[in-house]
Amino acid sequence: MRTAEPRNDDRRRAHRHDLIAAGAGVVLVTAAILIGHAIQNRTGSLRAQWPPLLASWDPHLGPGTPAALTMAVLVIAYGPPLAARLPWRGLLAAAWAGSTVWVFSMALIDGWYRGVAKRLTTKHEYLRVIDRFDDIPATLRDFTNHIVIGEPGNWPAHVAGHPPGATLTFVWLDRIGLGGGAWAAVWCVVVGSSAVLAALITVRVLADEQLARRAAPFLVLAPAAVWAGVSADGYFAAVAAWSVALLALAATRRVRLPAVAAVGGGLLFGWTCYLSYGLGLMAAVLLVVLVLARTARPVVPFLLGALVVPAAFTLAGFNWWTAYHLLVERYYQGAGGVRPYAYWVWANLACAVLAAGLAAVAGVRRSASDAPGAVRTLRTGTTAPAQRLALLVLAALVALLAADLSGMSKAETERIWQPFLLWLLPAAALLPARTARYWLVASVVPALLINHLLWTGW
Repeated sequence: MRTAEPRNDDRRRAHRHDLIAAGAGVVLVTAAILIGHAIQNRTGSLRAQWPPLLASWDPHLGPGTPAALTMAVLVIAYGPPLAARLPWRGLLAAAWAGSTVWVFSMALIDGWYRGVAKRLTTKHEYLRVIDRFDDIPATLRDFTNHIVIGEPGNWPAHVAGHPPGATLTFVWLDRIGLGGGAWAAVWCVVVGSSAVLAALITVRVLADEQLARRAAPFLVLAPAAVWAGVSADGYFAAVAAWSVALLALAATRRVRLPAVAAVGGGLLFGWTCYLSYGLGLMAAVLLVVLVLARTARPVVPFLLGALVVPAAFTLAGFNWWTAYHLLVERYYQGAGGVRPYAYWVWANLACAVLAAGLAAVAGVRRSASDAPGAVRTLRTGTTAPAQRLALLVLAALVALLAADLSGMSKAETERIWQPFLLWLLPAAALLPARTARYWLVASVVPALLINHLLWTGW
């Protein structure tokens, strides 16, 4: 009895700290809302109607409402035990299907036209410039001449704000007969939802299968679905996630051809960097994959793969560095030059709390608690599975904080940071299994409220 008491005390103390962390997340969000509304009403400098989110007040129901509510109830009620019992491949299939249904149902709360078909066709989006890519090589050579505002024919905000790989994705979809907003939306949701598989596979090979199974319901019911459906950032998150997963498989030699997996991971990382300028920060997660696997074997094939996409774009006439510096100029010409850094540098984190959910916040707290012990045991190779997962989560958090401090992420981070936020969600697996349903409720209910009370589109 005496040995059990301290253990129970430790559990109660850890649970109390989890609740404190979640409470701190609620306080952060509340402060961002109250202070943000005060600043916006006084000066309008936040350039967001419902700070800290880029949204406007618009209570509504839609055809996706019954599906979203049903999906939430089913996963909360049956997700944890099913995730524990299903065969591994069955779990992967169920997770992908569940994530896809969840994201689509959340998007359909806004209706088919407004929430899905129209989302990627607005004046800011990629599909508005498809006809300007009839001659792709010529457009790539001329791409940087249209980034800065004031230049003739300057690109819409999202096209100018990303390397051309993002727009080319939709150009190629159009070329194979899948043109228009509906097909673009389907692509972003279906491909974007596969990020759940990449995360589960990575957690399994770097930590263990039990933790991956416990993380599955939280990945399926990700609050970020509010913004993943429908945005290209969900697609970006999946490409980045599969780069991490392939490197993890290669580093742990859990595939038949590790070198091929490493090259594939490198190819996807190169493509990731030509989808969004800020996603080079995913290198922090990739580095921790190698540290956890305690090997440098995949580095050479990974780097060879990673050079392919930059080489191709450079030979085609697009200069990534020139474009990035012009983007910085464009950013400060627009809302980025008006939005106050002093507010957004912490309010961005409130957006991250809403998009990742309170379970992830509590899980990150546990990750930070496990980190010192994990670092001490890395050299001896005795790091426990939970400690390895903690280091993976904290690597994504470091990348997110670097993006935050850069000043190039003022607002809209609930959408832009999805590739980083994805890797915070598995931290919920560190929470006690008996509390999983309560934490799922704590993360899902705010997401449903946001989607039903606010209009979150561009």
